[in-house]
Amino acid sequence: MLRFKKIAVKIGSNVLTRKDGTLDITRMSALVDQVADLHKQGVEVVLISSGAVASGRSEIKVSKKLDAVSARQLYSAVGQAKLINRYYELFREHRISCGQVLTTKENFGSRTHYLNQKHCMEVMLENKVIPIVNENDTISVTELMFTDNDELSGLIAAMMGMDALIILSNIDGIYNGNPSEPGTHVIREIEAGKQDLSEYVQVTKSQFGRGGMLTKSVIAQKVADEGITVLIANGKRDNILPELLAKESKTVCTRFIPAEKPVSSVKKWIAHSEGFAKGEVHVNKGAEEALLLPKASSVLLVGVIKIVGNFEKDDIVKIMNEEGMQIGVGCAGYSSREASKLIGKRDQKPLIHYDYLYLD
Repeated sequence: MLRFKKIAVKIGSNVLTRKDGTLDITRMSALVDQVADLHKQGVEVVLISSGAVASGRSEIKVSKKLDAVSARQLYSAVGQAKLINRYYELFREHRISCGQVLTTKENFGSRTHYLNQKHCMEVMLENKVIPIVNENDTISVTELMFTDNDELSGLIAAMMGMDALIILSNIDGIYNGNPSEPGTHVIREIEAGKQDLSEYVQVTKSQFGRGGMLTKSVIAQKVADEGITVLIANGKRDNILPELLAKESKTVCTRFIPAEKPVSSVKKWIAHSEGFAKGEVHVNKGAEEALLLPKASSVLLVGVIKIVGNFEKDDIVKIMNEEGMQIGVGCAGYSSREASKLIGKRDQKPLIHYDYLYLD
């Protein structure tokens, strides 16, 4: 028996890349075999795969030195075609179809785009096609980029309502110190929202990817808070996926225990939407206290002291307290223009309804 029936699997650059920067076809083939095996047992799998830039880098030699953005765009354009073609051929050996889903951060900023993307992947899964998701690095530059594919995998897992998100890296999990030092060990379980891992986690980024272990841990905790199990494990271990899904699995990994209270799909979207915020709503002390009470509460205009930025109705906004600290994010019920005229007024519809509100 398997522990999960719907999983998102993020395969990091360091899993798919050899030391010289070329694509590790042997490892890629082994992971496809494992996914194919789970697929045949009825598990729904969405792959979030890095490796396009590394794949392209090994394919072409440039004549002149490129700046970082140009190099990234060039390598990813060439590498993505090579990467998806390789997946296509490997899955075809198992008589399984796969499909490419390229996305950008902006696709998650609007609820309509978000739902279109979700529908696309639902149709693929219904028709037994494995979605292979990657950021479209050819058009994503700097501030519009995901932190890395860890952030993207968290969004996908929440969007698709997965039972588990498995983040495959090139180490066994999150260590309680530097993995290369003697005496350190993998932290096996982390309770939702209970632990500050920044003291343990290395801030260095991976050799071929954009994200380090600190990014992984922050995203893992956010996804676990939404009721989804997160496992960080070593993708270079043989048969890692079936072992992680086995009922009584003893495989070394870091498991983020999911929160028991489920979160609505709209709130999941809003929870991951902080990076798309178009403005800020500053609230007074009384409004802040009301929001932090266990009883559900909306952001009312009577408690608003300041509106910052230009936003339209249904845009994402940050919620700030009197000290300028962020306390949450939400979906605006008014444009900034309308809301500014109604600051401090009673008996108005909420500026941010509780159903469209996520508190940090």
